[in-house]
Amino acid sequence: MVKRVLVVEDNPLNMKLVRTLLQLEGYEVLEASTGEEAVSAAVEGLPDLILMDVQLPGIDGLQACMCLKGDPRTSTIPVVALTSYAMPGDDKKALEAGCAGYITKPIDTESFPHQIARFLSPE
Repeated sequence: MVKRVLVVEDNPLNMKLVRTLLQLEGYEVLEASTGEEAVSAAVEGLPDLILMDVQLPGIDGLQACMCLKGDPRTSTIPVVALTSYAMPGDDKKALEAGCAGYITKPIDTESFPHQIARFLSPE
């Protein structure tokens, strides 16, 4: 069964990179560019994993993660924060918001597939 990953990213170049990396690994990719779209897309598509940019227009990625974790339909989907604004304590904030992990940008294309695979349950 093909794993479905929701990518939430407002930067078109970053979205293209992540989409391409995921598709090369055989994942089905769903996309959203705002926190609000992320919540709707997650409820609708029930992905196996959500990769969430932290800096988003409207509600940010951490707020969107808290919404997802508070909804029984999406509460068990792992959310991994993606951000280029890696400040001391950001990883702690992401975990407190309910994220399962944290990946900093720029994305290391070599290690990225391994980084996300650990958040997906085996077949």
